Amino acid sequence: MKKVSILLVIVVLLLASLACQTIMGGGGSNSSSNNSGGSNPTQDSGGGNNPTGSSTYPMPDDASNVMSIAGTTNFQTKLSLDDAMNFYRDQLGKTGYTERTALTVTSSSTFSMVFDGDASGKAMVIQGVDLGNGLTNIAISLQGV
Repeated sequence: MKKVSILLVIVVLLLASLACQTIMGGGGSNSSSNNSGGSNPTQDSGGGNNPTGSSTYPMPDDASNVMSIAGTTNFQTKLSLDDAMNFYRDQLGKTGYTERTALTVTSSSTFSMVFDGDASGKAMVIQGVDLGNGLTNIAISLQGV
């Protein structure tokens, strides 16, 4: 029953992310291609489909089951929720992103974080769900938050 609930939460998070992206005008072609900054980890984060298992978002070395579709990347890692949050604080902080701590939400089995600093002007939203069995699911997207 717990796995069904977790999968339901993941699906709801992904659908909400895609809905927000659609409402805010994401998912289309990127008219501003100012990627000359060098430290932008989301250089190809437009709305194109990329189900090949690669992503331009930073991911831990053990990322598995990577799926990138419509600007949202989803994967699993063996990092705990706390370790995943610390990974993104560290990685994104190094490239000039700042966390909107007022929007950071955590529980015993989920987290949601928002970072500003992307060249597109959109916020990077990172959501994690503890899948049990030592796996955490991470979903990352750019949204007009």
